[in-house]
Amino acid sequence: MTDLRTDYLGIPLRSPIVASASPLTGDPEMALGMERAGVGAIVLPSLFEEEIFHEEVGLTEALEAGTEHFAEALDYFPAVQRFENAADRYLTLVRTTKAMVGIPVIASLNATSSGSWVRYARLLEEAGADAIELNLYRVAADADRGAADMEDADLELVADVRAAIGKPLSVKLSPYYSALANFARRVVAAGAGGLVLFNRFYQPDVDLESRDVVTRLELSHPRELRLPLRWIAILRPQLGSDVALAATSGVHSGNDVAKALLVGADVAMMTSALLRNGVDHVVQVERELVDWMAANGYDSVAQLRGSLSQSAAGNPSVFERANYLKTLHSWSAPYGLTSSSPSGGTVD
Repeated sequence: MTDLRTDYLGIPLRSPIVASASPLTGDPEMALGMERAGVGAIVLPSLFEEEIFHEEVGLTEALEAGTEHFAEALDYFPAVQRFENAADRYLTLVRTTKAMVGIPVIASLNATSSGSWVRYARLLEEAGADAIELNLYRVAADADRGAADMEDADLELVADVRAAIGKPLSVKLSPYYSALANFARRVVAAGAGGLVLFNRFYQPDVDLESRDVVTRLELSHPRELRLPLRWIAILRPQLGSDVALAATSGVHSGNDVAKALLVGADVAMMTSALLRNGVDHVVQVERELVDWMAANGYDSVAQLRGSLSQSAAGNPSVFERANYLKTLHSWSAPYGLTSSSPSGGTVD
């Protein structure tokens, strides 16, 4: 029997396959279905600070409507039943999901201010979440703020939340930090027990008919896994075995999970594949993973994990720039051209 057990953030899991944040994990019945299909844990959709703020502003505006027209309204305050906002609904989701499933439930928090991160992280812990995932999702669009300033603000958030809660803490990063390896180590030093690599930024598009900026959600493709693979392989030997690493973006098959484990991930998180194929797709993914491990002589995830990280690879330079030229020359163009043709030095 192949042993799929792993640890993530110090939490024992039956499988390295984790259902990451999506509309599916936001439905307790679906979460139960994913547990039955075999996932080791689920990550709930993110609680966004903007959602809470937007609802609170809307309520305030509704309560103040008419005060500028009727003087007597200034002295009348209607009795308002307790208002349930996005945070209340999210806490209910945590409690309900925990009551329905036996696997770990990880709450996800996406906030912009330190006070909100700390407040809501405490509430999520009290609601029963097994761990908290901080989603550092921001675009560095302010020309007056430098990289060091942005990084320091993120590190302060991590440290504040770590000081406020007792449950395991992971941080979901983007790949766009200017010195990612250094920043990853600093995030761990600030209190993160694990890193989730990487956040997918959903890019806006332009509608030529309406001449408007529109949002278009595109599910991931397996090729997107290459970026997490590269950085997990680089970070695993630098951060050590005590830091949990999760691969996300582009995990669609059992082979993808095997790749993530090989380079040093503790778990592989799936979203798009489950949205496309349904929760029972987990059964096929696990079967593919077990078959690959058996065919290649691996008895357990523990044996497989990290056996192809940068420190363990036969050619460690493949994870860095030394592989750049080789990759370019590996491309064969049609019509007799090659990537080394004088007509073009790079493949863009």
